[in-house]
Formats: sequence, structure tokens, C-alpha cells
Amino acid sequence: MQQNSYQQISQQTAKQMMDEEQVLILDVREQEEYDSGHIPGAVLLPVGSIDGESAAAVIPQKDTTVLVYCRSGNRSKQASAALAELGYTAIYEFGGITTWPYEIE
Repeated sequence: MQQNSYQQISQQTAKQMMDEEQVLILDVREQEEYDSGHIPGAVLLPVGSIDGESAAAVIPQKDTTVLVYCRSGNRSKQASAALAELGYTAIYEFGGITTWPYEIE
């Protein structure tokens, strides 16, 4: 994987990683969207607020495996690219919660 890039994975793969690995699930929607339902364990970091400081507060280690989603898959791509630019090395984007077939809380 080259620097400053992220990988797109299927929601099935994301779910499998959540179940089998230590991952950070990142919801990049807005607070009210997050409050109305999110993937269990997900941490909120709205895409518009991502910078070195906010990212470091939520994801202190650059090599943390981060699974990124939003509502439909557009903002998660922007957020994943932004995180990769900031030097995060294990960013996986899996689209939007609207098509997430698993548990939501």
C-alpha cells in the first residue's frame, strides 16, 4: 500500500474485521446523524472537523486500523483521504450506514 492512500473494503469485510481484530470504527457524519443511530462502538469525528489535532485526539496511533463510514459513502471517502494525508497508514473505507446490514445502536 503506497503512502497517503486508503483501501476500500466491503461491509462484510468491515464486519469481519470488527469481530476478529482490534479496530477503531470511525463515523464521520454530523452529531445529530450519529445520535440517530450508529454502528456499536463507533467514534464520531465529523469529516469537516478532521485535522491533525482532532484526528490525533481520536486516533493517537498512526498505525491504528481505522474503519471509516458515513451515511452514503461520500464523506467517508473524503475523510479516509484526509486521514491518509495526515499519515495514517491503516485506513479502510466501507461506505455508508444506509446499506449496513448489521447491528446499529
